[in-house]
Amino acid sequence: MEVSVIKIGNSKGIRLSKTLLERYKIKDSVELIMEKGQIILKPITKPRKGWDKAFAAMAKNGDDDLLIDDVFDDEDLEEWK
Repeated sequence: MEVSVIKIGNSKGIRLSKTLLERYKIKDSVELIMEKGQIILKPITKPRKGWDKAFAAMAKNGDDDLLIDDVFDDEDLEEWK
């Protein structure tokens, strides 16, 4: 796909179509990778965004108890030492 380099203030940039933005789930920023004479734009994803607030709300509501024990009665922890 060919795109034009356009003037943006004192700099230059490229414009990405809405279709590309949606297809590759590009939101606010991308990672720019320069590799072997190529420029690669990689979407930045934050899959755990908002987890801190969700966990804080769970703790406040008392809804953060373990569903299963993290150590079982028959577990041999000696092998991990």
